[in-house]
Amino acid sequence: MEYEALKQHPDPGSDDNLTHFGFREVPAEEKAGLVGRVFDSVAGKYDLMNDAMSFGVHRLWKRFAVGQSGVRTGQRVLDVAGGTGDLAAKFAGRVGPSGSVVIADINAAMLDVGRRRLADRGIAGNVEFVRADAERLPFPDDQFDCITIAFGLRNVTHKEAALASMFRVLKPGGRLLVLEFSHPVLPGLGTLYDVYSFSLLPLMGRFIANDEDSYRYLVESIRRHPDQETLKSMMEAAGFERAHYFNLSGGIVALHRGYKL
Repeated sequence: MEYEALKQHPDPGSDDNLTHFGFREVPAEEKAGLVGRVFDSVAGKYDLMNDAMSFGVHRLWKRFAVGQSGVRTGQRVLDVAGGTGDLAAKFAGRVGPSGSVVIADINAAMLDVGRRRLADRGIAGNVEFVRADAERLPFPDDQFDCITIAFGLRNVTHKEAALASMFRVLKPGGRLLVLEFSHPVLPGLGTLYDVYSFSLLPLMGRFIANDEDSYRYLVESIRRHPDQETLKSMMEAAGFERAHYFNLSGGIVALHRGYKL
């Protein structure tokens, strides 16, 4: 199949003027706008589609990430690409009224959905919403005890810049957690995963969210995302120490964790 060949292509980042948008190569300056239109389209059905696509397992992945965060009462958490507020809701309870959670997302539509959903759940006092680019976070140095980014890093144009930006605003002793789709490691799982991803997920996007093209892009973006070891090396290059990862669901998802020491 065509995607089998395409997904083996190296990331076009070797040309500073090009990057990937799914399996397409596009000018780097255009990617943020293209991704923005995808999330403008899917924002209203984003959580519903997450439940459908993962059969609800994404909630277990996020629960595991929160459990590995070490976040305590009174701490300050930044959730990058936090959009609809899934992780932030969990962290808000952990940090309590003396702590705070900042949801940063470049997409206004996703932030609007997050505001409504957290307000409906009565979560407001210690949560702040900020429209921000992950590559240029608008916060002073050394601000946060923990930074998370869940299923968002693969959509960033310059991942190295985003990792460096997160490192800058993290306090010494703080930790970064990156929860992201990754590369299956169990024998035979990759083939089954490809069939499911490229045959069924776009159809689910068509019938549930009325947007097949956006979900085709999201599947393609998963395949272009760095594998577990490559992302670990990228975190180390950004300055994170003791970087390591946990494979979840056979490597379909991985949780990477690193520290600013």
